Amino acid sequence: MNTKAILKELTETTGVSGYELDVAIKVDKHIKNLCDEVNMDRLGNVIGKKSGEGKNRPKVMLAAHMDEIGLMVTEIDDDGFIRFTSVGGIDPRTLPSQEVTVYGAEEVFGIIGAKPPHLTHPSERGKAIDMYDLFIDTGLSGGEVKKKVRVGDIAVVNRELTDLLSDRVAGKAIDDRAGVCVMIECLRQLQRIKHQCDVYTVATVQEEVGIRGAMVSTYGIVPDIGIAIDVSFGDMPGVDPQNSSKLGAGPALAIGPNIHPNILKKLKEVAAEWGISFQIETEPMQSGTDASAMQITRGGIATALVSLPQRYMHTSVESVSLKDIKNAGKLLAMFISLIDYKDVEGLKCF
Repeated sequence: MNTKAILKELTETTGVSGYELDVAIKVDKHIKNLCDEVNMDRLGNVIGKKSGEGKNRPKVMLAAHMDEIGLMVTEIDDDGFIRFTSVGGIDPRTLPSQEVTVYGAEEVFGIIGAKPPHLTHPSERGKAIDMYDLFIDTGLSGGEVKKKVRVGDIAVVNRELTDLLSDRVAGKAIDDRAGVCVMIECLRQLQRIKHQCDVYTVATVQEEVGIRGAMVSTYGIVPDIGIAIDVSFGDMPGVDPQNSSKLGAGPALAIGPNIHPNILKKLKEVAAEWGISFQIETEPMQSGTDASAMQITRGGIATALVSLPQRYMHTSVESVSLKDIKNAGKLLAMFISLIDYKDVEGLKCF
């Protein structure tokens, strides 16, 4: 399967934070022939290992989260309307008129409705809609809904991956299934390249609710180098260019206290050597990605963050460039091919 086909399969599979098993099974399928071994830990992270050559093999860990934001049922009223809350950061403004699937005793299709503007008090019209004022309408009566759906059941917005022009695609859960695709692309590149490092690729769980998967997987692997792969804010009207990266202009390399300067320097050198375009993303605080957890695990891990510019983050029409995915995978593969024991020794000090 090509990159777009894999991204389509992964993004159209439901995997809300804490409920990632279906996505994990698909990730396992795609990496098992690219790794020497693949395991799932107790939290649900899918961990692949591709062994390096020789002695004194450093450990490089790549991490991209496979969970997505979603909804959770909080109440079912007597008329069958389903109230809900968010799992992860969802902007309620994006939810009215969306089609959803509720995963109860069986899958139930519904739509998200809201009070018509004609019936809205003038004082409310200029305000954002509160999530509690939204509801899922399945068309069923209260009694029928309660036979199929329970409080605590998960729901997701329905969306297929859509082709845009200029090698762009849009859909749900691209944050961060696109990052998982970068790891797969990296593993494919490494099939043809000798490398000394043992490479661990981790599709992490529960990043959207507290970077939990990265915490436990990094603790278990104890890598010498950890690189998180996620998405960053893409260029679009209304977004300050200082806070965004251009789609199609290459992966964004983070700089800031979450990032080890020697790894960033090496990534930039590799990109220049191989003619891979890249951008710089400033992260003056913690990045809020798996890199935040990786950096402070055990005695501390030398960490970097490679991001894909993405528009419309945390909506059902997230948009990325397929070229950026491929270039990010190539950059990481070339980086890994050049890392040896001496490089890791050099990470002990600045």
